[in-house]
Amino acid sequence: MDNLYRDFILEHYRAPHNHGALDPHDLAFADSNPTCGDEMSMTLVLDASKQRVADVAFDGRGCAISQASASIMTDELRGMTLDEVRDMDPRDVVANLGVPIGAARLKCALLGYKVLQGAVTGAISHWPDEADVLQKGPVS
Repeated sequence: MDNLYRDFILEHYRAPHNHGALDPHDLAFADSNPTCGDEMSMTLVLDASKQRVADVAFDGRGCAISQASASIMTDELRGMTLDEVRDMDPRDVVANLGVPIGAARLKCALLGYKVLQGAVTGAISHWPDEADVLQKGPVS
């Protein structure tokens, strides 16, 4: 792993952006990765139209990959419409880490994405198909 990207991940792990919980909030969800025990919750505040993300925070415990991925992903959410959030591609979430993620760490990298999708759909979300995420690469 390139030192620059390793440092980038460690920076987000040690001082995650958007860490905490929002109260009051409009949307919330929590889930875990049974493979490694990572746990995460996410709260979102919507704008007055209830169509755009005004603020977002996540909380939980887990490995550097899961925490850094959520930190990086939540930096991008403010101002997005709920449709844009629902249409997010998990490959982009993985690509934003800047390092190769193998099958063993994929659920770590996508826990924040899974929790976010659960919050905006109001239902338990499912893990993206690993083969689909790993084989297709990032979306341009």
